[in-house]
Amino acid sequence: MYFSSEVKKELCSVESYDREALKAELYGMLIFGKHFSDNKIIFTTENIYTSKRIILLLQNLYMPIIERQTALRTRASNNCLHKIIVVDENDCKRIFEDFGHSNKQITLRVNRANISSEELVSSFLRGAFLGCGSVSDPMKSYHAEFCVPYKNLSIDLCKILSEITECALAPKTVVRSGNYIVYFKESEQICDLFTYIGAPIKAMEIMGTKAVKQVRNNVNRRINGEIANIEKVAAASAKQLEVINHIKETIGLESLPDDLKEIAYLRLENPEMSLRDLGQNLSNPISRSGANHRIKRLFEYTGREE
Repeated sequence: MYFSSEVKKELCSVESYDREALKAELYGMLIFGKHFSDNKIIFTTENIYTSKRIILLLQNLYMPIIERQTALRTRASNNCLHKIIVVDENDCKRIFEDFGHSNKQITLRVNRANISSEELVSSFLRGAFLGCGSVSDPMKSYHAEFCVPYKNLSIDLCKILSEITECALAPKTVVRSGNYIVYFKESEQICDLFTYIGAPIKAMEIMGTKAVKQVRNNVNRRINGEIANIEKVAAASAKQLEVINHIKETIGLESLPDDLKEIAYLRLENPEMSLRDLGQNLSNPISRSGANHRIKRLFEYTGREE
């Protein structure tokens, strides 16, 4: 997940002095985080930059009492899980209500009043990606996703993404392990999304990687095509040499008409040549079809089929 971590690092470096934009970003992180209610706010992440970002936003906007816990996720890896907890329930209630939510809500939905402009939507989606997003290494595949804990939140997120006027985003959804995955598999859409939320450098890296892969694929196709042609020429040449040697051992090449004798000797001396090159290297050059016609006549001497 190195590339995904680098994307989040770039997103966390976005500077803003607009309180409403910072608040929208924090809202995206909290509402798509582990727990967001009037009595519990817990945010978890494996990304150290994201953990520092949410602490900074919380402190600047609300100054709550925060507890940060860090634990090794697995012994087999060095990945750490960072848990940021708003300790005091009064702080949780104050933050929850400031975003326009209350404990009377049956289900948690995105409060669109917090993202009333394009700039705020961009900040909100940046926070959402920091909170529950990931992206694959573009050298392997093109896949970016938001792992959303609740169905209604995933519906809200899809609607917000689809409404962005600067991008032609068409998110898809799937259920995985009880979570609702909102994802993109087209490189252009992933690049548009990252540029929109504040990671243009990584978006350009994806485009650059795609260009390299396309060049590499074109080269591989050409090489494979040339190898196939070489193998085809080699197989045909082997059959021709077998026929010519048979004639040589039976009636002798000197008994052949001059035109067949010349191409037979030329083939013996140049087993790697294509028919076109054989024809061009005769004393009186002929076309590929002319060379092929003479070879067929050699096969007729032995009763074999080309």
